[in-house]
Amino acid sequence: MKVLIIGSGGREYSIGLSLKKDKNIDKIYFSPGNGKTDELGDNINVNDYNKLVEFAKSNKIDLTIVGPEAPLTEGIVDIFEKKGLNIFGPSKNAARLEGSKVFMKNFLSKFNIPTAKYIETSDFKKASNFIDTLSEPIVVKADGLCAGKGVIIAKTKDEARNTVKDMLSGKSFGEAGKKVIVEEFLDGYELSLFAICDGKDYKLFPAAQDHKRLLNGDKGPNTGGMGAYVPTPLINKTLYDKIKNNIIEPTLKGMQEIGSPYKGVLFIGIMVVNEEPVVLEYNVRFGDPECEVLMPLLKTSAGDLFFKASTGRLKEVDMEFLNIYAVGVVMASENYPYKSSIASEIIVDDTIDDNISANTHISYAGVKKIDGKLFATGGRVLLCIGTGSSISEAKDRAYGLCGQVHFAGKQFRTDIAYQALGV
Repeated sequence: MKVLIIGSGGREYSIGLSLKKDKNIDKIYFSPGNGKTDELGDNINVNDYNKLVEFAKSNKIDLTIVGPEAPLTEGIVDIFEKKGLNIFGPSKNAARLEGSKVFMKNFLSKFNIPTAKYIETSDFKKASNFIDTLSEPIVVKADGLCAGKGVIIAKTKDEARNTVKDMLSGKSFGEAGKKVIVEEFLDGYELSLFAICDGKDYKLFPAAQDHKRLLNGDKGPNTGGMGAYVPTPLINKTLYDKIKNNIIEPTLKGMQEIGSPYKGVLFIGIMVVNEEPVVLEYNVRFGDPECEVLMPLLKTSAGDLFFKASTGRLKEVDMEFLNIYAVGVVMASENYPYKSSIASEIIVDDTIDDNISANTHISYAGVKKIDGKLFATGGRVLLCIGTGSSISEAKDRAYGLCGQVHFAGKQFRTDIAYQALGV
């Protein structure tokens, strides 16, 4: 089977790494890929979706997997399917679950799926009046796509008002913030759930936990994610059942009812409040860095899983997982997430420790090859992944690998999985 992966980050690298180990996969292409994906397959420089269709047809691509949210919200799946090509991801209409936070919140309300109390508006006065009814802190979200950074937790009502004003004026997030969501802050702990869907049926990955803040102890600004681990012990069968019965199944049924059956990866950001799961957000693709820790746990053929989901045959797949834990630590560039950083050469020491060698790997993201050398080009550069029989063992191995990776200005959190380990 020939596969085309759309995207260039650690998520796409990790999917490619999993497919590379799959005996059913003959060839992998990345569009555009990064400085390390060319070691897993071929990078192609094709940006136009119609030209990608031509490439897929001429190269007899059996399956296209879409990594990032932007192509999905722009309708790449519709374009491919109109030409009779198999592609794994939601339609443009279904991708509104992430593309528009207003659509998402109204969908939750329509189908009685638990979520925080909210208002959606482009009117500052209405937002201000609603802010007066809430307790501090207060959550303010831009409607459109903001690369995971369009959510602000305001500590005071005045800060919430100023945030709304900046968004509506276009100062903060441009057109993405011209309509906002203001909602109550939920006090609990977060979980990341990922369901593989084929429009009707679904298969669920073990629950993961992401670490959004830049600094240890969940301090500092929100980022795209500084690390993750899976599975988390912060969930049990009762909670899984509530998530399935009250959230996932009503979501898939609701999407069918509105004429947009959901196919692809459905990410559900959950806040657990007093043992009850509440939806914070949907994403219409794998999370990053969660994908990087989920894929090493997958025992089932990744190629078969994604292909069957794209062709409405998910019931045929027995989704199995290895009985291990995985911890991923993001290594970011010096100025992330504030501004770009100067490209810096990456040096990875040879591994001497057999445990680290056998149970770790790097998932590459913001990297580029220049004259045969690998450079960190900014943002989240790479992830050090460790696996083990316990979270603690996986964490120690991941951080052992971190010590072997060097580039100027590297930064990373040293407390990934702290909630699970109680430290």
